[in-house]
Amino acid sequence: MTGGYRPRVDTDVTARAAGAAGAGAVARSAVGPAPVAVDELAALVASSAAGAVVSFAGVVRDHDTPGRGEVVALEYEAHPAAADVLVQVCAEVVAEHPGCRVAAEHRVGRLGVGDVALAVAAAAAHRREAFAAAEALVERVKARLPVWKHQVFVDGSDEWVGLGQAVPVPEHDIP
Repeated sequence: MTGGYRPRVDTDVTARAAGAAGAGAVARSAVGPAPVAVDELAALVASSAAGAVVSFAGVVRDHDTPGRGEVVALEYEAHPAAADVLVQVCAEVVAEHPGCRVAAEHRVGRLGVGDVALAVAAAAAHRREAFAAAEALVERVKARLPVWKHQVFVDGSDEWVGLGQAVPVPEHDIP
């Protein structure tokens, strides 16, 4: 993990699930340094057929490790395959939640307290389906996306989190 690395950004990926056009889709899947806008993702998944749009913002907080003190910043690093993994995760959630439209973005680089690191949105005809798809997407991203965080504390100390995580690299991306 080098400080200068920034993974490519995949936007407006359309990985349609079985069914009618627009019934289930990945509206956006992105990993990159640009600020993440939750409202923008919610607008991307919304449609006249959606009776529910659920969004989630994972925000940098001022604490994490008990006893370590106040967090002042995080720096997220991503494996080069992170964007591909996020596309796969989004497509799986759409396949498991027919009729849902989803979008997800994870930010990398240096973020301050209050910045959005992860945003997801899910839309469906009914709230239960939208909530279920959004929760599945957040949980799967947290479990599988190869992104690590470097925490910086107010006293100048720091620590890496998530370095023991296995990297689920898609086979087609290996040269």
